[in-house]
Amino acid sequence: MISFDEAIALIARAVRPLGHEDLPLDEAAGRVLARPLTARSAAPRQAVAAMDGYAVVDAATRAGIDLTVIGESRAGQGFAGTVAPGQAVRIFTGAPMPDGADRCIMQEYAARDGDRVRFAEGYGPAWHVRAAGSDFAAGDTLLEAGTRLTPRAMIAAAAADRAVLSVSLQPRIAIIGTGDELAAPGEAHLRADAIPESVTFGVAALTAQAGGRVVHRAIGLDDLPALEGAAGEALAAAEVVIVTGGASVGERDFAKPMFAPHGLELVFAKVGIKPGKPVWLGRAAGKWVIGLPGNPTSAMVTARLFLLPLLALLQGQALGEVLRWRKLPLAAPLGETGGRETFVRARWDDDGLVPVSNQDSGAQGALVGADWLIRCPAGQGALAAGDLVRALSF
Repeated sequence: MISFDEAIALIARAVRPLGHEDLPLDEAAGRVLARPLTARSAAPRQAVAAMDGYAVVDAATRAGIDLTVIGESRAGQGFAGTVAPGQAVRIFTGAPMPDGADRCIMQEYAARDGDRVRFAEGYGPAWHVRAAGSDFAAGDTLLEAGTRLTPRAMIAAAAADRAVLSVSLQPRIAIIGTGDELAAPGEAHLRADAIPESVTFGVAALTAQAGGRVVHRAIGLDDLPALEGAAGEALAAAEVVIVTGGASVGERDFAKPMFAPHGLELVFAKVGIKPGKPVWLGRAAGKWVIGLPGNPTSAMVTARLFLLPLLALLQGQALGEVLRWRKLPLAAPLGETGGRETFVRARWDDDGLVPVSNQDSGAQGALVGADWLIRCPAGQGALAAGDLVRALSF
């Protein structure tokens, strides 16, 4: 049994990006950039007005003096001439500043009469001009390789004037839930000894958020020959196979044996953490296989800690993108830790982190309110409200 840090180090050494593809900009949202994205041209390409108003020569303008309005400048249709002292051009937000003009005076200070305009006292000190290249210059790197194309990143990608983006291949994911006791939600009540299969739904949703594409899902009974066949189908369909349950040491724990005919080679077999000690990672038929515990809380905690780093590395991201630990205060006491490194589920309130009351590995209702994991070293003593802890968004 190895430590959490040792397991993460093994993943970092073993996993390589899947490759990349080119996608139209409008299909790239949510994907991960495979190459740095640079700006084709500066933004703005030339000085533009930051307000609706009048473009003037500042040195020749003061309150109460009439200026001659000689034209207007709109976004996409600038004024072609030159502004001389004593002249002004009506200008709108985002429109190019005319040659000769260096200041935009807001329209709230303007009194217009035909082709004459004068300005009231107090129109300074802001000049309301965005300089050429003040946002970014041509050739600037706006997004680094490994950046996920969030809504905000999509703004930058479009602003770079790039119609096609190079993005990492999306990992195809197969999920197999195991256990005789499992039944599809909506059917479990029909069998006295059945429980609704919930883990694969949570894991699938987490996988989708992390950029994976679930292409195959199956529920397998505790029958080794049948599970071996299910493993083969999953390996043929995906780059990553997630199997839930059957990962302990019982006589009917088939999660590892079901992959043995497919050449399973383990990277690690269990990790000294609580919850989730039975989590494991391996390779079979050239594909990644990760085994998660069957208990819902254990499965989701280990998926957050190990599956997300795996998916990030496959998409060319750095581990820091998904394992971003923060120092945060406790808003309630936290009990001492036992002999294993423990990840305590907690929720955030106005004063800090509050450990959820039900820390059982099989808890499902308590998961809804848990949005942080508190990392507690083995043997850590009790902590009080206000103490700082290391935490990871959950």
